[in-house]
Parts: sequence; C-alpha cells; structure tokens
Amino acid sequence: MAEPKSKLSEYRSKRDFDKTSEPEGGEDGDGRQRRFVVQEHHARSLHWDLRLERDGVLVSWAIPKGIPPDPKRNHLAVHVEDHPLEYVYFAGEIPTGEYGAGKVEIWDSGAYETHKWRRDEVMVTFHGDRLRGKYVLFQTRGKNWMIHRMDPPDPGREPMPDRVEPTMARLSTLPEDEQGWGFEIKWDGLRAILYCEGGRVRLTNRNRRDITMQYPELRALGRALGAREVVLDGEIVVLDEHGKPRFELMQRRMHVGSESAVRKLVKAIPVVCMIFDLLYLDGHSTLALPYTERRSLLERLELGGAHWQVPAYHTGDGAALLEASREQELEGIVAKRLDSVYEPGKRSGAWRKVKNVSRQELVIGGWLPGQGARGETLGSLAVGYHDLTPAEAKRRQSPQRLVYAGQVGTGFKQHDLERLMELLTPLRAEKSPFEGRQPPKQTVFVEPALVAEVEFREWTRSRTLRAPAFKGLRDDEDPREVVIELPEA
Repeated sequence: MAEPKSKLSEYRSKRDFDKTSEPEGGEDGDGRQRRFVVQEHHARSLHWDLRLERDGVLVSWAIPKGIPPDPKRNHLAVHVEDHPLEYVYFAGEIPTGEYGAGKVEIWDSGAYETHKWRRDEVMVTFHGDRLRGKYVLFQTRGKNWMIHRMDPPDPGREPMPDRVEPTMARLSTLPEDEQGWGFEIKWDGLRAILYCEGGRVRLTNRNRRDITMQYPELRALGRALGAREVVLDGEIVVLDEHGKPRFELMQRRMHVGSESAVRKLVKAIPVVCMIFDLLYLDGHSTLALPYTERRSLLERLELGGAHWQVPAYHTGDGAALLEASREQELEGIVAKRLDSVYEPGKRSGAWRKVKNVSRQELVIGGWLPGQGARGETLGSLAVGYHDLTPAEAKRRQSPQRLVYAGQVGTGFKQHDLERLMELLTPLRAEKSPFEGRQPPKQTVFVEPALVAEVEFREWTRSRTLRAPAFKGLRDDEDPREVVIELPEA
C-alpha cells in the first residue's frame, strides 16, 4: 500500500485527525470498483466535491456551482488533493479551525464507467440516483478544470430563465366570490425576482436591474437551497420593532450604491424577503401551474431564515384579513384567484390589490421653491401620470401625454429634501413636461425621469391629488409606465 499512502500525503498534511472525524486513510478495497460520490460541502464558500475511485484513492475536484445538468453550461472544477477511499462514505461536521471546516452531506453516490482517463481529460458516465449521464472533466490552458455534460438534457427539462418579469396586481375591491381566491398581506417594500442556482442568488427588480449587491443578507438563501435550481417572486421589506414593514426605512436601503455603505446598513437596517411565489423548480417552469399548486411546491421547500420567509395565504374570507391588516396599520391585501397561472409582465385581473390607504406612483415633472424654514430648498413637487402606457400608445398609434396631478408638499424628511435636490438639479428643463393643465408659474421644470411614491386621501373630480404626502422615491419603476390607478369594481 506504499503507493496509495504517498498519494494521500497532501491530504494528511492538511488535517489534524485528533480533531476532525474525517478518515485518515487505510485499505478499503482495491480501488477498482469505480465508485463515485458527490458531497455538498457547506464550507466558507458552498461547493460540491466530486470524487472518483481510481488506483486506490478518490481523485477529487471541488465544483463551486455544482454538476451542470445542461450541456449548454460548463462549470469550473478545481482539481484538489486525492482523498482516501473511506471518504466515499463521509458525512458530518468538520470542526472550526480545521481545513474545509463546515458541514458535509452526501448529495449522491453510485458507480461510474470510464471512457477516457488522461492527465488533462477524464470522460465518464455516472450511474447514480441524482447524477446520471456522460460527463467530461478537462483542463484548460490556464490550468483550471471544467466539467461538461455530454448527454442532452433530461427529457422534459427546461432551461432556467435568465429573466422573468413579475406579474402585477390591479387596484380593485374585494371579489364577490371569496371562496375562489387566496388572500395575502400586501407588503410595503421592493418587488424582487430571485434566481437561485448552484448555491448562489441573483436578484432583479421590476425594471430588471440587478440589485444583488444591495442586499447581501439574501445570499445565504442560496446556501439554504443548495443544488436546487429555483426562481422565486417576493417583496424585500424592512420591518420595524413591531414587525411591521416600513417603506420609509426601506428607502434607506434602496438607493445605496456603495458596497461599504451597504455593509454598514446591513447591521443597522436589515431586510427580510417575503417570498410568495415559485416560478421555476429544478428544470421545470411552474408558470402554467395554478396558484394553489405553485404555493404548495413553494411551501415544500421549507424556506425559513433570518432574512427570508414564506408568509401564509388564506383561502376565502378576504374581508377578515383586510380588516386585520387595517387594524395593524398595514397597506392592504392582495387577492389571487386560486386557479390563476403566472402571467409575466402583465397587470393581471386574476391578481387584485385591495388597499387600506391610497398610494400611487407618480412622475416628478418639476418642483416649487420652499418658503420659511425651507426657503433654501424645495417646497413641493409637481407630479403627474401618463394617460397611456407605452404599449397602449403603440397600439392606439397615439403619443403619451404626461398629465399634471397636483403638488406634493408634505411627508419630506431632511435627507429626502437633500437627496431630491441632488437628483433634480441636473434634470432641470426649460419647458414643462406636462401637457394640458399646468402647475404654478414659479415651478422649476425637470425632465420626467424620477418616480415618487405618494400617499393621499383621494382623487378629486379633476383628477388632482387630495392631501398628498411624499413616501419615497421608486428607482424600480420606469417613469414611462406610470399611469393613474383607479379601483376596478
């Protein structure tokens, strides 16, 4: 056994076997059985270890994003030291301070057959429960290794989408037949689509902009899902000391671009993602499944952590949930038809938002100077909405018009005023962006590039805001898509 022992010298030199329960290495067969194991390794960085039995040892690669299920995607495979044959059975906790500290789980194991074995290329076929098919590991010019699936994808497998636009709800009232609907709390935050693959998470907002860097708390969700491929829909919120979402607190997280500033805010203002839909799961789109089936699959994932949760939904009796949300001073609820499919990019009639307070996203078209204590800054914002969405304008062959909706002069905090002036100053324009009715003459006009969230009592007959208050800026909304929202019957 001299040869296998020399092959394990690097493995042994990295470990203290008085502290770790990993096998030290001894005879465990002749090394010709052609066994393999894939271990999910929750070390400092989550990865998967592929080990192939060969000449008395387990030849090993660390694969950061897991074994690729699709031949269109190659994954990095880092060639590491040989491991003893007994490691094919190892699962457990490598203690802190030891090499590779963290939890090790057996993801799959079985037998493999060899088609080619060279110093820079290994071609095999796996016969496991989860890992099956023909793969090649090959060394690149840069001395890295890659792993590639040679077989076509499994029958019926669909590629994970790179982009899904969220389904939006229509402002409405409670449905008459509540038994056919599911009811959820409406969370006051930032809508996000989460793409989870290979232990990593990527986040996009409604504008399809990547916001992963802004919310590092949610990276751990990828570790929790492990090798699962999942696309989720949810709302990122900041909860106050009473567990209620606060949009004004969320504002402080939404507009931060510096990584160092984000790290500080993670401790001071942590976020939670309220996950309420499942759009893709392990090679299969769930968009065409009814709402109840998608929710059932989502709940089976058992997602629960310090920074994410899956709030329950309630079938029937939406009026009771709406009243409960009103008592807790929440924004309202969302009603979703139980048989509804997911409609990406659409404002679906099968999803209805029922609000306790009137809220509207509006385009900033100008500002008016302040008076008194606010004489050096803005006093109010001139806001409006488009009469048509871009799609409606194209369909009707009619230009969009920005319609003036009134002034917003309350609700500002000092940091709001400072940020607004910083953003509005370079957008100054000579002409009004509004068509038809105009704001006061002293208005300083700007290009209509910013969207504000406004809370108000009601719309007047002339479609002017009554008692509006500024709630924050929305950088996840395209100004061209902002239209007036009136409750549907």
